[in-house]
Amino acid sequence: MFIGEYSHNLDDKGRVSLPAKFRLELSEGAVVTRGLDNCLFLYTKIEWEKLAEKLASLPFSQANSRAFSRLMLAGAMDVEMDKQGRVVLPEYLRQFAGLKKTVIIAGLYSRMEIWDEENWKNYKTKTEAESGDIAEKMAELGV
Repeated sequence: MFIGEYSHNLDDKGRVSLPAKFRLELSEGAVVTRGLDNCLFLYTKIEWEKLAEKLASLPFSQANSRAFSRLMLAGAMDVEMDKQGRVVLPEYLRQFAGLKKTVIIAGLYSRMEIWDEENWKNYKTKTEAESGDIAEKMAELGV
């Protein structure tokens, strides 16, 4: 389970250190892909396979299904940690998420999100301001 918020630096080669407490779960490899809200999603291989199966089962006759599958699957890349616990984020994904020097890695149970620090601050400020409305919507979903 991934939880918490961590600040790490992106080096000149596009490498970022993953939080030490997450590394064991990622020792068999991981997949990084385009996320939503201008961030990247990072999954363990097992979680990625579950998601990929769901995406593959979506009806390809529906435009939204095709678009979402393309976003997630075509943008995906296998990544492996080096001995220092770093992964290389491909250039096209760094550009997609607008990653600069400092990134925030947010643990979201079955995945991690990788955000540019400034984008994360802006997103978090906006979301915190709307937390009452969000809580009401979640109550409608039974949360």
